[in-house]
Amino acid sequence: TTHTNMKLLGYLAVIVFAITLCSAEIYFSEEFNDGWEQRWVNSKSKGESAGVFTVSAGKYFTDEASEKGLQTSQDARFYQTSAEIKEFSNKGKTLVLQYSVKHEQSIDCGGGYVKILPAGLDQENFNGDSEYNIMFGPDICGATKKVHFIVTYKGKNHLIKTDVRAESDENTHLYTLILNPDQSFQILIDNKEVKKGTLLDSFDILPPKEINDPSVSKPVDWVDAKEIVDPEAKKPEDWDSIPATVRDPEAQQPEDWDTELDGEWEAPTIPNPEYKGEWKAPKIPNPEYKGEWVHPKIANPEYQEDENIYAFDSNKFVGIEIWQVKSGTIFDNFLVTDSVETANEWAVKSLARQEGEKELKKKADEERRAKAKEESGKEGAADSDDDTDVGLDDLDIDVASDDDDSAAAPETAEHDEL
Repeated sequence: TTHTNMKLLGYLAVIVFAITLCSAEIYFSEEFNDGWEQRWVNSKSKGESAGVFTVSAGKYFTDEASEKGLQTSQDARFYQTSAEIKEFSNKGKTLVLQYSVKHEQSIDCGGGYVKILPAGLDQENFNGDSEYNIMFGPDICGATKKVHFIVTYKGKNHLIKTDVRAESDENTHLYTLILNPDQSFQILIDNKEVKKGTLLDSFDILPPKEINDPSVSKPVDWVDAKEIVDPEAKKPEDWDSIPATVRDPEAQQPEDWDTELDGEWEAPTIPNPEYKGEWKAPKIPNPEYKGEWVHPKIANPEYQEDENIYAFDSNKFVGIEIWQVKSGTIFDNFLVTDSVETANEWAVKSLARQEGEKELKKKADEERRAKAKEESGKEGAADSDDDTDVGLDDLDIDVASDDDDSAAAPETAEHDEL
């Protein structure tokens, strides 16, 4: 009976999981296969300063066709492009935004973040001033390597208060944002949680619940000094009679000292070990101390609780709006859904491809190092040959045999004369 019950529970779990997957909604997915040009609209906002996007799987891939992504291709350019998605409201639902970024160029300064935008976007004029709901993803410049998470509330953009470190190597990394109806969130990198919190605690979106009472101020006679100078303390009578320095008792007049020429010798001075410094009256606890004054609080009339900070009535576009000094970043594996389970399935597949990519890169790096070492060895050997393998034929001298006395005699005679 127990075994039968366990089997039934197992079947039930499978059914529940299947129902969950069936009810999951994918609002947008993009892997940049055929027809991607019709789904993405490049902005004309920056004119000649706009960079060109290409599609590439990069240097390392396990399946080029399925691993192609949108790549920035020109240095020192703005990149602004957007795709329309199935419009939805995330009120009462979980919102998951997931995509991969590969900074193949070993990025020095540039963005890798994306935005979810509401209806009304003019895609051909998409720019930094365009209204958006959420901005999420890595931003790197010099020592700054952070994951942006910005939420728009009542027309104002609010940045998460604590920094989340972004990956900055040349490998593909998967970034996931999960925003829940209870206003909690999670940030995952490569399917591992790196930050969690709530929109209330991790952001300064709402004003504080309480403020200092503006009608109250610190009393004029409030005593908050913990200690005071002892009024009964007196400086000892001999305190000032002790000099700060004394003559060095171990100093001796140099033997070659000439009093007539050098004058009267005087021993150098050293700090006086008995000198106590400037006298200061000691302090005692202040008998009138009342403690640190605390400003009374009152309820903030501007505070209004809002359980729907997370919710956006319209989510209709996904956009990339960045600047890059050095190009080469590849965006791929876009997913916008209401299902954490679906996002996890996509993540598992993406991470498997990432492992293959890492192995290929590792192998290529090892081959490059081996080749460089081999080339370095050849150059070293060649330099050594040039320095040591010099034959008699390479020397600009005449060589005579032992029997050729006539050839050697004049030179010998000449040297003898010298």
